[in-house]
Amino acid sequence: MDTVRIFDTTLRDGEQSPGATLSRGEKLEIARLLETMGVDVIEAGFPVSSDGDFDAVHAIAAEIGKSVVCGLARCIPKDIERAGEAVRAAAHPRIHVFCATSKIHRDHKLKKGKEQIIQISVESIRQALQYTSDVEFSPEDASRTELDFLEEITQAAVEAGATTINLPDTVGYATPKSYGEIFSHLFEKLPILRERNIILSCHCHDDLGLAVANSLAAIEHGARQVECTINGIGERAGNAAMEEIVMALRTRQDFYKIGTRIDTTKIYPASRMVSTLTGLAVQRNKAIVGENAFAHEAGIHQDGMLKNRETYEIMEPAQVGISKSSLVLGKHSGRHAFRERVVLLGYRLTDEQLDQAFVKFKALADKKKEVFDEDIEALVDEQMDLSGGLWKLVGLQVTAGGNTVPTATVTLQDSSGKTVRGASVGDGPVDAIYSAIQSLTGVPASLTDYRIRSVTKGTEALGEAHVELEQNGRKIRGRGLSTDILEASALAYIAAINRLRSLSNRAAAARDSTV
Repeated sequence: MDTVRIFDTTLRDGEQSPGATLSRGEKLEIARLLETMGVDVIEAGFPVSSDGDFDAVHAIAAEIGKSVVCGLARCIPKDIERAGEAVRAAAHPRIHVFCATSKIHRDHKLKKGKEQIIQISVESIRQALQYTSDVEFSPEDASRTELDFLEEITQAAVEAGATTINLPDTVGYATPKSYGEIFSHLFEKLPILRERNIILSCHCHDDLGLAVANSLAAIEHGARQVECTINGIGERAGNAAMEEIVMALRTRQDFYKIGTRIDTTKIYPASRMVSTLTGLAVQRNKAIVGENAFAHEAGIHQDGMLKNRETYEIMEPAQVGISKSSLVLGKHSGRHAFRERVVLLGYRLTDEQLDQAFVKFKALADKKKEVFDEDIEALVDEQMDLSGGLWKLVGLQVTAGGNTVPTATVTLQDSSGKTVRGASVGDGPVDAIYSAIQSLTGVPASLTDYRIRSVTKGTEALGEAHVELEQNGRKIRGRGLSTDILEASALAYIAAINRLRSLSNRAAAARDSTV
């Protein structure tokens, strides 16, 4: 059966969601799972954007062996050079260059004419070919570009050596009919596409809620690569959701008659990993991976399900990796069982990280009777957050309630082992905790978001706190886990502070290196 390449841009376009910044280690963990899933192309980042992004792309390129590893670059020489250096070590490297082509972008963003844009694009493709033979070109805002100009620049890009042409619906303006017709039009007008086996790709944003529909329309009209993200995260309203596209093609094979290489049983673990690491929650009614996706409450639906599952379910939960019953571990479970479950959930930890996560697991198992998959995922994700942290919480005492002024005494340990203690008051216990931590760390930041939820059900559930801090226009998230919600809140704030300090140190080092 014919297949569509899955080009996952969770680590590039997805990370551009406000507050969704990922560390190098988190990006690498997601990339490993994407490769295991069978993703054809992993767009690992935008290397010129920061030293951190360059390092992450370089690390992913050095480790990933099956998937193509791609770096994004504007049609600017320094961008392409940086992307080439980042993916050079990849077993299958790709450079993705883009240049705006729609009239509104030409006139107001680039302030350049058509001939200049074609020339810049051709020169950029040729420069990228110095690093790899696999070069993708995107005429940005293709869905709003005049068809005759789209023909012209696509022809020029292919003649220059591009092997994949991506036609992005950059602002989510297209409709399925109009977007699909762009692909049919180019195939009809440009014989060179078939002569050179050029892959046409789609990249759709969800501003009108049509990203998945537009992507499927493109596939119907000949697109053989679809660019998407886990959970549909991305700029503004997000990107086309990978899980929805993959399962639509699988569930309706009778209609599309085309498939993918994706192991669909890893979709749900990937969704949970991305949600946890980015701090972007999946809405309950989200297709495929939402909490309610396979839930039935209406009496008529429940009656039908009891008689025959297919009356109201067009997919089985197991197809996307949702098991009917999670593996329950307890205080008598051993390290081997814990390790096996961590691997099954899609994570790869060092021995040191596994040991520390196992200690946390045993402590949690002593507090609650049953430890579920969700608890284990949370503990592993927390361990990834803590590794390399600058500050560590070693003590917390809070006084609040009644007529008492909320007071928090916090004890922290820095990376050198030095311990500091401080106390502060606040409008409430969480405010007091955060005031004390900010005073001890000396990292000023504004709290812009605070959320807390139960990871699992029951009175002994593990609590998960999410915070978002803003400093000089930069938004950073943090996450903390504990059966004590005040401790979870403190851990989340410290995780965010550690990220801010780490980014500040990295920026200072970059400035020093240029002096």
